[in-house]
Amino acid sequence: MAKRLKFYGWGYENTGLTDAEREHLFRFVVNHLGVEPVAAPPPQASDIALRAPRVAAPPSLAHVLTSEPYERLLHTYGKSYPETVRALARDFANAPDLVALPATEAEVAAALDWAGGAKVAVIPFGGGSSVVGGVEPAVGDGYAGAVSLDMRRFGQVLEVDATSRAARIQSGIRGPAIEAALKPHGFALRHYPQSFEFSTLGGWIATRSGGHFATLYTHIDDLVESLRTISPAGAMESRRLPGSGAGPSPDRMMIGSEGALGVITEAWMRLQGRPRFRGDAVFGFPDFFAAARAVRAVAQAGLYPSNLRVIDNDEAGAYGVNAYEESLLVLAFESADHPVDAWMARAVELMQNSGGRRHVDEGAASRWRTAFIRMPYGRELTVPMGVINDTFETAITWDKFEAFHGAVRKATEEALKEATGHAGTLSTRFTHVYPDGPAVYYTFNVRGDPTRLIEQWTHIKTRASDALIAAGGTITHHHAVGRDHMPWYRAQRPDLFGKALAAAKHALDPAGIMNPGVIVP
Repeated sequence: MAKRLKFYGWGYENTGLTDAEREHLFRFVVNHLGVEPVAAPPPQASDIALRAPRVAAPPSLAHVLTSEPYERLLHTYGKSYPETVRALARDFANAPDLVALPATEAEVAAALDWAGGAKVAVIPFGGGSSVVGGVEPAVGDGYAGAVSLDMRRFGQVLEVDATSRAARIQSGIRGPAIEAALKPHGFALRHYPQSFEFSTLGGWIATRSGGHFATLYTHIDDLVESLRTISPAGAMESRRLPGSGAGPSPDRMMIGSEGALGVITEAWMRLQGRPRFRGDAVFGFPDFFAAARAVRAVAQAGLYPSNLRVIDNDEAGAYGVNAYEESLLVLAFESADHPVDAWMARAVELMQNSGGRRHVDEGAASRWRTAFIRMPYGRELTVPMGVINDTFETAITWDKFEAFHGAVRKATEEALKEATGHAGTLSTRFTHVYPDGPAVYYTFNVRGDPTRLIEQWTHIKTRASDALIAAGGTITHHHAVGRDHMPWYRAQRPDLFGKALAAAKHALDPAGIMNPGVIVP
């Protein structure tokens, strides 16, 4: 039997934290949040009474549309904190009426054509790993119903152009399958978001994903050579070129559109050779700003390491990387073509010039990498305990960084107390770095009131988001906009751009059925 994703949490059914990971998590919530661990059984599909579908599949689409309960549950929520709270509370009031599982572009087009005529909202669905409310079918009463359009059957690497180092890849394929298919050809896409195991190429493109290679090719934008999209108004395909100055880019309009303009079905993606040469190092710094200065020096030297990540001592301690004694900087170089010793040697000089102490081994980097990949599994354990936790992300120019960091930390710490009466914890990391600034991520954990978790979370996120916008940062660096970030996104974007985007949506989606409420008004 094929593995199934959980409809209420992270990963596949019957998977989760190991005993050792659970023990570490429980120690953290007891010692730092004053919360006693409790065991709560996860929801079962049989526990949940779903609303009867408000619309029925037409006979011509009976093989594409399903109302099977597990599929409707799976497609109700992404992985944001409020969605997890509601899923664990067995609240699936916004479950889609139907789930579409097309296998061809003709079936995608037919589903959109029917939905447009029936005034049914359509929400494209990749792996369901959205953490900003991007896939929930919360469409209001202006629609006859809602369909979640799952692209899992578009799961192939169709063509590899070894000469140009590019591949034509269907949008529903998940990260591990992409790498497995490219490996025999000697290539890799090497785009690794935290959700890599469970997210899809189409999802990465639709949300402007950032992969965890820290410099140079960080965003999916850099890897897209051309796109093919099916919109309610028809198919749109961009030309496959290494670059073009022929006016505004059609690819750029679809990258980051979050399913509001159409359904991405395939893309030509730029590839990289599989790395043969690698160098790694870990450094300890006495304070976070010293580590930030080292990062800036490396970024502005044009060395472009594959990994350049800073974890402050609060985050390092919280995830068991060290005992809260120093901020850590993880550095790595890799190449498919040449040794990286010279690049590493210069980066080490810059680290040491900023006060970095090189570790004798890379054990801390390995511990962090494991904790980072595994941390999403913890939420289904901590939510029943009344723990509120989330990560919010931003990017800021170097000249504003230190003042920005102080303002955001202050606002968030105040918000934790205001919302819950408890101090909680707040930690920081750099995940991506640019010559003109860092991408800064903040993680908070606090004891909440189990009857008011979403209300309290909303207060904290609102105060933090207001502060980072006021201090000059962006509302999101690579987690997309979704519904959670829409008020701030709309406030940031130029009015004329909003009107132009709305006009583009009307041209591509005249009936307004595509993921309403996300990206465009």
